[in-house]
Amino acid sequence: MAEPTKPKPSEVSSRDGALPEERASSQQDIAAFVAKARAMSPHAAGGRGRLVFALDATMSRQPTWDMACTLQADMFREAASIGSLDIRLVYYRGLNECRATAWISDSAHLARLMGKIDCQGGHTQIAKVLSETRREAVAAGVRALVFVGDAMEESVDELCAKAGELGLLNVPAFMFQEGHDPEAERAFREIARLTGGAWCRFDPGAAAQLRELLRAAAAYAAGGREALRLSGTGGAAALLSQMK
Repeated sequence: MAEPTKPKPSEVSSRDGALPEERASSQQDIAAFVAKARAMSPHAAGGRGRLVFALDATMSRQPTWDMACTLQADMFREAASIGSLDIRLVYYRGLNECRATAWISDSAHLARLMGKIDCQGGHTQIAKVLSETRREAVAAGVRALVFVGDAMEESVDELCAKAGELGLLNVPAFMFQEGHDPEAERAFREIARLTGGAWCRFDPGAAAQLRELLRAAAAYAAGGREALRLSGTGGAAALLSQMK
Protein backbone atom coordinates (compact mmCIF):
# COMPACT_ATOMS: atom_id res chain seq x y z
CA MET A 1 0.00 0.00 0.00
CA ALA A 2 1.37 3.41 -0.91
CA GLU A 3 1.96 5.77 1.96
CA PRO A 4 -0.89 8.32 2.08
CA THR A 5 -0.17 12.02 1.84
CA LYS A 6 0.48 13.55 5.22
CA PRO A 7 -2.50 15.65 6.35
CA LYS A 8 -2.29 19.30 7.16
CA PRO A 9 -2.20 20.09 10.90
CA SER A 10 -5.84 21.17 10.95
CA GLU A 11 -7.17 18.14 9.06
CA VAL A 12 -8.09 14.54 9.66
CA SER A 13 -7.32 12.54 6.54
CA SER A 14 -9.54 9.83 5.15
CA ARG A 15 -9.57 7.67 2.04
CA ASP A 16 -12.05 4.93 1.27
CA GLY A 17 -10.69 1.45 1.85
CA ALA A 18 -7.28 2.48 3.22
CA LEU A 19 -5.78 4.25 6.13
CA PRO A 20 -5.06 7.82 5.22
CA GLU A 21 -3.83 7.55 8.65
CA GLU A 22 -3.70 7.12 42.47
CA ARG A 23 -5.64 4.21 42.11
CA ALA A 24 -6.10 1.11 40.15
CA SER A 25 -9.22 0.54 38.16
CA SER A 26 -11.92 -0.93 40.38
CA GLN A 27 -15.14 -2.84 40.11
CA GLN A 28 -16.92 0.40 40.99
CA ASP A 29 -15.34 2.23 38.04
CA ILE A 30 -16.53 -0.33 35.52
CA ALA A 31 -19.94 -0.69 37.12
CA ALA A 32 -20.39 3.10 37.09
CA PHE A 33 -19.66 3.22 33.37
CA VAL A 34 -22.15 0.47 32.57
CA ALA A 35 -24.79 2.06 34.79
CA LYS A 36 -24.27 5.40 33.06
CA ALA A 37 -24.63 3.86 29.61
CA ARG A 38 -27.74 1.97 30.65
CA ALA A 39 -29.33 5.18 31.89
CA MET A 40 -29.02 6.86 28.48
CA SER A 41 -31.98 7.12 26.15
CA PRO A 42 -31.90 4.41 23.48
CA HIS A 43 -31.58 5.38 19.84
CA ALA A 44 -34.37 4.78 17.39
CA ALA A 45 -34.60 1.22 16.19
CA GLY A 46 -33.42 0.33 12.71
CA GLY A 47 -30.39 1.25 10.67
CA ARG A 48 -26.76 0.44 11.34
CA GLY A 49 -25.09 1.68 14.49
CA ARG A 50 -22.07 3.90 13.83
CA LEU A 51 -19.23 4.10 16.32
CA VAL A 52 -16.10 6.26 16.09
CA PHE A 53 -13.27 4.26 17.69
CA ALA A 54 -10.44 6.70 18.49
CA LEU A 55 -7.01 5.73 19.79
CA ASP A 56 -3.95 7.60 20.97
CA ALA A 57 -1.14 6.10 18.88
CA THR A 58 1.76 8.03 20.38
CA MET A 59 4.83 6.07 21.45
CA SER A 60 3.70 5.26 24.99
CA ARG A 61 0.59 3.60 23.61
CA GLN A 62 2.13 0.66 21.71
CA PRO A 63 1.17 -2.04 24.26
CA THR A 64 -2.42 -0.78 24.40
CA TRP A 65 -2.59 -0.42 20.62
CA ASP A 66 -1.59 -4.07 20.25
CA MET A 67 -4.20 -5.01 22.83
CA ALA A 68 -6.89 -2.98 21.03
CA CYS A 69 -6.01 -4.72 17.76
CA THR A 70 -6.89 -8.00 19.41
CA LEU A 71 -10.00 -6.80 21.23
CA GLN A 72 -11.66 -4.81 18.47
CA ALA A 73 -13.23 -8.00 17.09
CA ASP A 74 -15.12 -8.33 20.35
CA MET A 75 -16.96 -5.10 19.57
CA PHE A 76 -18.21 -6.53 16.29
CA ARG A 77 -19.18 -9.82 17.91
CA GLU A 78 -21.10 -8.02 20.64
CA ALA A 79 -22.87 -5.83 18.12
CA ALA A 80 -23.64 -8.80 15.86
CA SER A 81 -25.67 -10.41 18.63
CA ILE A 82 -27.80 -7.26 18.81
CA GLY A 83 -27.93 -5.65 15.40
CA SER A 84 -25.21 -4.23 13.19
CA LEU A 85 -22.29 -1.88 13.63
CA ASP A 86 -19.99 0.19 11.44
CA ILE A 87 -16.75 1.46 12.97
CA ARG A 88 -14.59 4.37 11.85
CA LEU A 89 -11.09 4.15 13.30
CA VAL A 90 -9.44 7.49 14.08
CA TYR A 91 -5.92 7.73 15.45
CA TYR A 92 -3.18 10.27 15.96
CA ARG A 93 0.57 9.98 16.32
CA GLY A 94 3.81 11.75 15.49
CA LEU A 95 3.87 15.41 14.46
CA ASN A 96 0.34 16.58 13.59
CA GLU A 97 -0.66 13.26 12.05
CA CYS A 98 -4.31 12.39 12.61
CA ARG A 99 -5.94 9.86 10.31
CA ALA A 100 -9.17 7.98 9.82
CA THR A 101 -10.44 4.93 8.01
CA ALA A 102 -13.60 4.64 5.99
CA TRP A 103 -16.62 3.14 7.76
CA ILE A 104 -15.86 -0.54 8.30
CA SER A 105 -18.36 -3.32 8.97
CA ASP A 106 -15.92 -6.25 9.00
CA SER A 107 -13.70 -6.97 11.99
CA ALA A 108 -11.04 -8.75 9.91
CA HIS A 109 -10.71 -5.72 7.65
CA LEU A 110 -10.33 -3.40 10.62
CA ALA A 111 -7.76 -5.73 12.18
CA ARG A 112 -5.69 -5.72 9.00
CA LEU A 113 -5.69 -1.94 8.86
CA MET A 114 -4.77 -1.61 12.52
CA GLY A 115 -1.98 -4.12 12.10
CA LYS A 116 -0.27 -1.83 9.58
CA ILE A 117 -0.01 1.07 12.05
CA ASP A 118 2.90 1.56 14.42
CA CYS A 119 2.91 4.04 17.27
CA GLN A 120 5.12 7.13 17.00
CA GLY A 121 6.14 9.80 19.49
CA GLY A 122 4.14 13.01 19.57
CA HIS A 123 1.60 15.09 21.44
CA THR A 124 -2.09 14.38 21.90
CA GLN A 125 -4.57 15.58 19.27
CA ILE A 126 -7.88 14.96 20.99
CA ALA A 127 -9.39 18.15 19.55
CA LYS A 128 -9.06 16.68 16.05
CA VAL A 129 -10.77 13.49 17.18
CA LEU A 130 -13.71 15.48 18.53
CA SER A 131 -13.90 17.59 15.37
CA GLU A 132 -13.85 14.51 13.13
CA THR A 133 -16.58 12.89 15.20
CA ARG A 134 -18.72 16.01 14.93
CA ARG A 135 -18.20 16.17 11.15
CA GLU A 136 -19.29 12.56 10.75
CA ALA A 137 -22.22 13.02 13.11
CA VAL A 138 -23.54 15.85 10.96
CA ALA A 139 -22.79 14.11 7.65
CA ALA A 140 -23.90 10.56 8.33
CA GLY A 141 -24.90 10.13 11.96
CA VAL A 142 -22.80 8.74 14.81
CA ARG A 143 -24.21 6.98 17.84
CA ALA A 144 -21.14 7.11 20.07
CA LEU A 145 -17.46 7.98 20.32
CA VAL A 146 -15.07 5.65 22.11
CA PHE A 147 -11.70 7.15 22.98
CA VAL A 148 -8.81 5.24 24.54
CA GLY A 149 -5.80 7.19 25.79
CA ASP A 150 -3.58 8.00 28.73
CA ALA A 151 -2.66 11.68 28.36
CA MET A 152 -3.97 15.14 27.50
CA GLU A 153 -1.63 17.94 26.35
CA GLU A 154 -4.12 20.43 24.90
CA SER A 155 -6.35 23.31 25.96
CA VAL A 156 -9.08 21.93 28.19
CA ASP A 157 -11.35 24.84 27.25
CA GLU A 158 -11.00 24.04 23.53
CA LEU A 159 -11.77 20.38 24.15
CA CYS A 160 -14.79 21.27 26.25
CA ALA A 161 -16.15 23.55 23.53
CA LYS A 162 -15.90 20.74 20.98
CA ALA A 163 -17.37 18.24 23.43
CA GLY A 164 -20.31 20.55 23.97
CA GLU A 165 -21.01 20.46 20.24
CA LEU A 166 -21.13 16.67 20.36
CA GLY A 167 -23.49 16.90 23.29
CA LEU A 168 -25.86 19.03 21.24
CA LEU A 169 -25.79 16.34 18.55
CA ASN A 170 -26.56 13.63 21.13
CA VAL A 171 -23.27 11.81 20.54
CA PRO A 172 -21.99 10.46 23.87
CA ALA A 173 -18.23 10.11 24.32
CA PHE A 174 -17.05 7.09 26.26
CA MET A 175 -13.63 8.15 27.53
CA PHE A 176 -11.51 5.18 28.60
CA GLN A 177 -8.38 6.23 30.46
CA GLU A 178 -5.36 4.01 30.90
CA GLY A 179 -3.33 4.91 33.97
CA HIS A 180 -3.58 7.72 36.49
CA ASP A 181 -2.61 11.03 34.87
CA PRO A 182 -4.67 13.66 36.76
CA GLU A 183 -4.82 16.17 33.90
CA ALA A 184 -6.07 13.50 31.53
CA GLU A 185 -8.66 12.38 34.05
CA ARG A 186 -9.95 15.91 34.56
CA ALA A 187 -10.29 16.49 30.82
CA PHE A 188 -11.74 13.07 30.03
CA ARG A 189 -14.33 13.35 32.79
CA GLU A 190 -15.43 16.76 31.52
CA ILE A 191 -15.66 15.60 27.90
CA ALA A 192 -17.81 12.68 29.04
CA ARG A 193 -20.03 14.96 31.12
CA LEU A 194 -20.56 17.49 28.34
CA THR A 195 -21.46 14.83 25.78
CA GLY A 196 -23.68 12.85 28.10
CA GLY A 197 -21.19 9.98 27.96
CA ALA A 198 -19.09 8.26 30.58
CA TRP A 199 -15.49 8.11 31.85
CA CYS A 200 -13.77 5.03 33.15
CA ARG A 201 -10.21 4.10 34.07
CA PHE A 202 -8.62 0.75 33.28
CA ASP A 203 -5.32 -0.63 34.48
CA PRO A 204 -2.31 -0.49 32.13
CA GLY A 205 -2.26 -3.70 30.10
CA ALA A 206 -5.59 -4.92 31.52
CA ALA A 207 -7.10 -6.61 28.47
CA ALA A 208 -10.07 -8.02 30.39
CA GLN A 209 -11.11 -4.58 31.62
CA LEU A 210 -10.74 -2.92 28.23
CA ARG A 211 -12.64 -5.76 26.57
CA GLU A 212 -15.52 -5.27 28.99
CA LEU A 213 -15.67 -1.54 28.25
CA LEU A 214 -15.43 -1.91 24.47
CA ARG A 215 -18.14 -4.57 24.41
CA ALA A 216 -20.43 -2.34 26.46
CA ALA A 217 -19.85 0.63 24.14
CA ALA A 218 -20.49 -1.53 21.07
CA ALA A 219 -23.73 -2.81 22.55
CA TYR A 220 -24.90 0.73 23.16
CA ALA A 221 -23.92 1.89 19.66
CA ALA A 222 -25.67 -1.07 18.03
CA GLY A 223 -28.91 -0.98 19.96
CA GLY A 224 -29.07 1.64 22.69
CA ARG A 225 -29.84 1.19 26.35
CA GLU A 226 -32.02 -1.89 26.07
CA ALA A 227 -29.46 -3.71 23.94
CA LEU A 228 -26.77 -2.91 26.47
CA ARG A 229 -28.93 -4.23 29.29
CA LEU A 230 -29.61 -7.47 27.45
CA SER A 231 -25.98 -7.95 26.42
CA GLY A 232 -24.95 -8.89 29.94
CA THR A 233 -21.76 -6.81 29.82
CA GLY A 234 -20.50 -5.72 33.19
CA GLY A 235 -21.43 -8.96 34.94
CA ALA A 236 -19.87 -8.59 38.36
CA ALA A 237 -18.66 -12.19 38.82
CA ALA A 238 -17.11 -12.49 35.36
CA LEU A 239 -15.47 -9.08 35.61
CA LEU A 240 -14.08 -9.55 39.09
CA SER A 241 -12.54 -12.90 38.09
CA GLN A 242 -10.44 -11.12 35.46
CA MET A 243 -9.46 -8.00 37.38
CA LYS A 244 -6.17 -7.71 39.23
